[in-house]
Amino acid sequence: MSYDFDLFVIGGGSGGIATARRAAEYGAKVGLAENNRLGGTCVNVGCIPKKLMVYTSHFPAAFQESQGYGWSPVKSTLDWSKMITSVQQETQRLNGIYQRMLDKSNVELYRDYAKLLDPHTIEVGNTKVTADKILIAVGGHPVRPNIPGIENTIISDDMFTLTEQPKRLVIWGGGYIGVEFACIMRGLGSDVIQIIRRDKILNGFDEDIRTTIQESMEHHGIQILKNTIITSIEKTSQGLKIALKGDKNNEMILADTVSLAATGRKPSLDNLGLENAGVEVKQEAIAVDKYSCTSQENIYAVGDCTDQINLTPVAINEGRAFADTHFGGKSRIMSYENVPSAVFSTPEAATVGLTEEEAKEQYGEGSIKVYRSKFRPMYYVLPGKEEKTLMKLVVHQETEKVLGAHMVGDYAAEIIQGVAIAVKMGAKKSDFDATVGIHPTSAEEFVTMR
Repeated sequence: MSYDFDLFVIGGGSGGIATARRAAEYGAKVGLAENNRLGGTCVNVGCIPKKLMVYTSHFPAAFQESQGYGWSPVKSTLDWSKMITSVQQETQRLNGIYQRMLDKSNVELYRDYAKLLDPHTIEVGNTKVTADKILIAVGGHPVRPNIPGIENTIISDDMFTLTEQPKRLVIWGGGYIGVEFACIMRGLGSDVIQIIRRDKILNGFDEDIRTTIQESMEHHGIQILKNTIITSIEKTSQGLKIALKGDKNNEMILADTVSLAATGRKPSLDNLGLENAGVEVKQEAIAVDKYSCTSQENIYAVGDCTDQINLTPVAINEGRAFADTHFGGKSRIMSYENVPSAVFSTPEAATVGLTEEEAKEQYGEGSIKVYRSKFRPMYYVLPGKEEKTLMKLVVHQETEKVLGAHMVGDYAAEIIQGVAIAVKMGAKKSDFDATVGIHPTSAEEFVTMR
């Protein structure tokens, strides 16, 4: 049977664009549909604009710390509007780059919503097209809890379009998005209250990472209300009146007209027509196998709309593996073992491999040896600040294999990116020990821990 396209991609985020371009490089005729800005969550309302705000939030501390090195006091104020405008301009620049990349790859772009009609037919706006293979890369979106007054809150996407800086911000959620925005806004001078359902932030991360970041956040003036939920939100003339239920029984707090709900994300599958094509959904995500194939043999899915790891580099790798396999004659699969990740909090955290808890559960507590170091980096000595860096290696004693590496501190993501190569290659603790450190650096601690 003849089709309009060899491959049609639904979704123009990082995973979808990477797949489309790679398949086109192999000579496939590729179409792609995106009804929103190109680049997806990461470029437009995620990784990129958020990291730019992280950088912005670090300047007040840097101004203060410079005095320890002999610089005169700096008096500076934030022009919120200029910062937000600059961030938006950068995302728009990246949108244009993605457009040019698709044009250069001869990928036919449809700027409209796409819906599956059957396993080989897609309705894009008022047009119907057919494809031999279809790849779904529609990403995910933030969700708000269903409580009275929740419509008075914003989601993380909205943080990049606020016209004014909130002076009193309440953040509901202890995941990485809530933690990152709490640190950003505190660094920019806002009063921040973070409400979490457990006793610690960052559920699923190594316990030492969770504890170290939480203690530092509280040290920097972020008030964390633990084991607490919001039961209702009321808009008043004084601001948002937020009712709580938790450790301190029932309590009321007041925030600006802005309160951030950062309690989770879910795949954007509404009106996609998955049922028309026989694509199975499990726990609100598209179920895929190791080749990113759905329950329909010619339809595939990558990225945040699936039940795999939801990280931008993962989506890109999944998509390229799919294109290599089906259009490049190079069969390969995405490996989900030892995928590094970071939390751009203040202090920053990064991790690769197993947590201490996971390693003990998998290998037995007696088989695991943990190397841990906590110290004040040289940078903070002259400013007289008690900022701490944590470094940790989780090692299997019998084989000496490093199962996990974790860090909290300045440039943690940059450092762990390099360490991740060693962990991915199966390095042993003796390999770390045999590596000469670069002195004086914080990173050298990873090769000197005893």
